[in-house]
This record gives sequence, C-alpha cells and structure tokens, in this order.
Amino acid sequence: MLKVGIVGLPNVGKSTLFNALVANAQAQAANFPFCTIEPNVGTVSVPDDRLKLLGALSDSKELVPTRIEFVDIAGLVKGASQGEGLGNKFLSNIREVDAIVHVVRCFEDENVIHVSGSVDPVRDIEIINLELGLSDLSQIEKRRERLKKQIRNNKESQVEDQILEKIHLEIEQGGVARSVTLLDEERQLIKPLGLLTAKPIIYASNLTEDELSLGNVFSKNVKELAENESSENVRISAQVEAELIELGEFERQDYLAGLGVQEGGLQSLIKASYNLLGLRTYFTTGEKETKAWTINSGMTAPQAAGVIHTDFERGFIRAQTINYEKLLTAGSLLEAKNKGWIRSEGKEYIVQEGDVMEFLFNV
Repeated sequence: MLKVGIVGLPNVGKSTLFNALVANAQAQAANFPFCTIEPNVGTVSVPDDRLKLLGALSDSKELVPTRIEFVDIAGLVKGASQGEGLGNKFLSNIREVDAIVHVVRCFEDENVIHVSGSVDPVRDIEIINLELGLSDLSQIEKRRERLKKQIRNNKESQVEDQILEKIHLEIEQGGVARSVTLLDEERQLIKPLGLLTAKPIIYASNLTEDELSLGNVFSKNVKELAENESSENVRISAQVEAELIELGEFERQDYLAGLGVQEGGLQSLIKASYNLLGLRTYFTTGEKETKAWTINSGMTAPQAAGVIHTDFERGFIRAQTINYEKLLTAGSLLEAKNKGWIRSEGKEYIVQEGDVMEFLFNV
C-alpha cells in the first residue's frame, strides 16, 4: 500500500486536512501546536470511475479499489532536528513513508495563530526543509562512522560511503538528497537509512474556499518553488475538504463546481502522488470482483502478476490483456474475445495504465 506522510508547521491546516481525508480518523485539529503527539494513520480508497464501469460490465459482486495510507505527523518547528517540540520523534515517523505531502499555509486568518508571526509559505518551506536536511546529516554521519570499521575489506561499504559523502556535501550546500544523481542499485544501497530529503515531495498550498480555484500570491510562490525543485504542487482547502464529508456525491460535485474546481483535494493529492512516484493502475475483473492494482511504471506482466501473488510471477505463462476503454466499447469480455481485441502478452510486456488483465500461470 502506498504510504504518504503529511507534514507541516503547526496551525497550517494539516490535521484538519487529515481528518477530512480520513473521515474516521480521530486526529485532533486544535488551534495550538503539538496537538498531534503520535502519528495518526488512516487508509482511504482511491476513487476511480473505471472500477465502477468495469464492475458493471462484469456484473461483479464486489468492487475493490486500491488504497493509500495517510500518516498525519505532528507539526514540526525550527529546531526539530535537535529535538525541539519533540521533533526527533516526529521526524523518525517520516522515514517509513513513500512520499511526503508538505502542507503550506497560504491563507490569512487573524484567529489562527502562525508560529512565526506571519504568513510566508516560502519561509515555512525552508524551515521544514532545513530540519529534514539537518536530520539527514546526523543520520549520514552516524552511518559513515559505522562504515569506517568495514571499508577496508568490504567493497559495498566503500561504495555506500562514497554515495553518502556526495549526499552529505549536497545537503551541506543547501540541497537535498533526492537531487543527487544515483544509479538504481546505489539508491537501493542507502534506502534502509530512510533519508528524509530523499523522499519525493508534494507541496499542498492550503487556501480559503474563495481562493481555491485561482490561488493567490502565496500559492503562486509555492508553485514556482515546486517547479524549480521538480516537485509536485497542488492547491487544496482543508476547510472545503471538511465540508465535502457532509455531502452526498451529487451535492459534492455541485459544491466543487460552485467553487470553480473540478475535483476535491483527495483526488488532487492522489494524482500528484501517482505522478511523482511513477505509479500505474491495472485491473482484474470478473463476476466475483473487479479490483484495481497499483504497480510501478515500467513493470513487466510477470512483475504485475506478482503484486497479486508471488506464485503468479514465478509460474507466469502469459497474460490476456485489453485496455479498459476498448473492453467497455466491446460491452463484455466474450464480445472482446469474439472481435479478437484481447491480446496474449508474454514475459517482456510492459503493463500500461488502464490495462485489464487475466494471468495464466503454472502452480
């Protein structure tokens, strides 16, 4: 399951957003710092209209969406890497996530205290990034100290130390670990460290409902910063998300349309997460269930089969495949077969977004 950590300074709307994204979660959202001491965790279904359409086509008894786990991590402050505001404990919780959503306050409200005394999202981003970088430097220094004992007789340790030296220098110069060019095997070598600045990041500009559609000068500054970093950027409104919980599906669409936006923050964050991490969705469908599966871009058919069960990958023979739009046009799997639209793909096939697949394998 994709795991996304939500971070930010206190009072930026982070826990309000989390509560809205995960309606059954019990995170507090109060107008004071550190109201969230332990990370709150909740999972949400990934909305996907294709699932409903395929389920109807197959007359499936159950629809099984893919899911995302959101982790609400307490508000960080300047000095968090040295333990300020219980920061070390909070930072350690981020090491387990696949990506970070950095919620940035882009609204003025004299009733909601800002820990720095004024609204300045770029400054706030720099505070958080600095603390993440300082935490990484500490982590790298500890690891390199341990590697010293192994370097002479262990080539892998030598390579790891060289990689960490490059990253250490980059962070010291104000950069981040994710900007250092590494080979895939090099990234795997340092992955156990869970470096925070190596995590892909999505900046979420938190706006009032009146400014959600077009943004404001604050959110435009955040967008520019994100583009310079090659990070993702979305506009959200934690208060709008809280309102959406109370509405039915059609009311929700009317409400969003009235605000001049096409989708809620959950959909925006999911799209940004998938783009950032290079994720794809394929489907399996039948009378029992229609199910969405999340895979990494570039996965072969056997690897995609392995997401369902390792036996499917080991015993892979071939995959019966059709794009979901073409299947919907056919009207049924039987008609798609009659038309010759279902392809038989082998071990080298790269699974595409929206493929509907049936795997044939030896037990």
